[in-house]
Amino acid sequence: MRPFTFINVAVTADGKMDTFERKGAAISSARDKARVDKLRAESDAVMVGGRTLLDEDPKLTVKSEALRAERVARGLSPNPIKVGIVTKADIQLESKFLNFGTTRVVIFTTNQTSNIQMEALRSRGVEVFIHESERVDLEKALRTLKELGVNRLMVEGGGTLNFELLRLGLVDELSVYIAPMIFGGESAPTAAAGLGVARGAAIPLKLVETEVHEDGGVVLKYQVERSK
Repeated sequence: MRPFTFINVAVTADGKMDTFERKGAAISSARDKARVDKLRAESDAVMVGGRTLLDEDPKLTVKSEALRAERVARGLSPNPIKVGIVTKADIQLESKFLNFGTTRVVIFTTNQTSNIQMEALRSRGVEVFIHESERVDLEKALRTLKELGVNRLMVEGGGTLNFELLRLGLVDELSVYIAPMIFGGESAPTAAAGLGVARGAAIPLKLVETEVHEDGGVVLKYQVERSK
């Protein structure tokens, strides 16, 4: 039992999520940002991995006041639950992730996070789940989210988290905005990182929807095919 899980990612035409500088370079157009905001508003929770959480400190809030109001009218919090997957949760207590937007915050981490830090996070109202393993057990984390009432989970990276969820068969859909630009760079992050797989173990996708934007950007929506 787990939530319906989909990954949303923006990449350049050469498949990069950021430049080699890894400072969160802007990729999405205004139209795509509005699309992403709607996806967030329709989700019960939004998840990010450790590098995204610690390096970029995302707010993960719904930007549109109208969309937040629609959520409240449905008896929900203005923003979806924020979920962080991080091996060592050295999150600054004044971070945007923890402090922006009215919603629950859930952190999955390991015992590599100090007890002092865990208690500091809990004192701020963060729900902390500790996995006694080298890395967070993603299957267990998704089961926990389901138990917390999360039925629709949006994943916003980074590449390592994206790949692990796909590798484990925990993703149902993948939406990719392809921006009409090139970043290049061998060290620039891509939409799926990690160790990778051999050609024979490639994760198959089925294209179910396309959307062409007037600025040349394209949105591709895929269903993740299950292995036979």
